Amino acid sequence: MQMTEVTYSDAIPIDSYGPGFFRIAGEVIEGGAIVHAKGARSWNGYEDVDAVLSLKDQVDFILMGTGAAMAPVDATFRAALDAAGIGVEQMASSSACRTYNVLVSEGRRVAAVMLPV
Repeated sequence: MQMTEVTYSDAIPIDSYGPGFFRIAGEVIEGGAIVHAKGARSWNGYEDVDAVLSLKDQVDFILMGTGAAMAPVDATFRAALDAAGIGVEQMASSSACRTYNVLVSEGRRVAAVMLPV
């Protein structure tokens, strides 16, 4: 079997996550996080909708990591993203990390917005 290392020439990968943090491109972000091809930053939860709306022209949709388990996305938050034309795929944050890395390795225009596990 031939192994091929995944490269992220035009994106920032999520390296790992743990209780209360995400490691993104070698840097630790405590609490929630937003990551997209050009950057990563902390995220203060559903009330911080403007940070996600600012990605409107950079992404086709977001992966919404809802924490340790898949949970409903806050209705007001989802409505704001829907009004801006930003699609939302909800999943547990661990799944959002893995899915994000696969999609950006394929050159997809996606962001991961994640609550900590």
